[in-house]
Amino acid sequence: MTTALNTPISSIGTRQLGKNGPQVSTLGLGLMGMSDMYGPADRAESIATIHEALEKGITLLDTGDFYGMGHNEMLLQEALKGHPRENAFIAVKFGAMRSPDGQFVGVDSRPQAVKNFLSYSLKRLGTDHIDLYQPSRLDPNVPIEDTIGAIAELVQAGYVRHIGLSEVGADTIRRAHAVHPIAQLQIEYALFSRGIEAEILPTTRELGIAITAYGVLSRGLLSGHWNKDRAATASDFRNHSPRFQGENLDQNLKLVEALRSVAEQKGVTVAQAAIAWVLSRGTDIIPLIGARTRTRLQEALGSLDVQFSEADLEQIEKAVPAEAVAGERYAPAMMHLLDSEKKNPVV
Repeated sequence: MTTALNTPISSIGTRQLGKNGPQVSTLGLGLMGMSDMYGPADRAESIATIHEALEKGITLLDTGDFYGMGHNEMLLQEALKGHPRENAFIAVKFGAMRSPDGQFVGVDSRPQAVKNFLSYSLKRLGTDHIDLYQPSRLDPNVPIEDTIGAIAELVQAGYVRHIGLSEVGADTIRRAHAVHPIAQLQIEYALFSRGIEAEILPTTRELGIAITAYGVLSRGLLSGHWNKDRAATASDFRNHSPRFQGENLDQNLKLVEALRSVAEQKGVTVAQAAIAWVLSRGTDIIPLIGARTRTRLQEALGSLDVQFSEADLEQIEKAVPAEAVAGERYAPAMMHLLDSEKKNPVV
């Protein structure tokens, strides 16, 4: 039975989170950049951006317990004060472990760890339940069945409403779904990141699982605001991202300019065109926009008014061929950890 949030959503619209899941806003707000990864963020502006998102009808708010080592969840609790809890659909990722200096030091998805992580998230968020709970990465030392089984117990206890996955491949999706219905898979999907189209997307569609797409602007490359002379701050992980390095960056910015030509013909920005392209890939796909300011949020919301014809989509394909993107989406050490990037052996 499909459930819906109590809040009315008008112009932004809704999409269903899985075959039997809830209705959430057509766009979600990813909160990571308000605490981590992209350099310092303005706390007051972050909270104002969350408030603006809620006022515009965005209900899906995506966070992680390791974003800023708990900072992001506490920021969200502060932003939601005075707002009805049912107006926010809170999605939390867990499992990534970090040292005091911010380095990632592993993944822990053991059943007892799952329950421990959830307890702290509930406290930091100031809520009695998480709407969607998902392991951030596959733990190579723990069968996915054990992890999902532990979250299923938390569903039964009322602490979690729905179960999701993040950055896993088709085989893992099937194994997890056999234990408990999976509402959504969070994974990178953008004009610059189309790896899911071969096997993962057909699998989620077969099983009735939605996609929440992060990285829709490829960490700012597809925002239309990045140039090769722009330097990332010391704490910005793009310093180590292959797509932002040397000749890779030069090639990728050429693709951005090709997309800009198409966008300008439509009277929209590069970012709006990039988000609208993801929206056009199917109603089972919900883009997560990582806006850290109200200005960027407003720009992203403009993508909802963009309609592409078949001719427009063909133009975009010619401007940004998937095989023309230079560099992997993560540094080699991180790519190695992604279950979604592992290729199934040919039998």
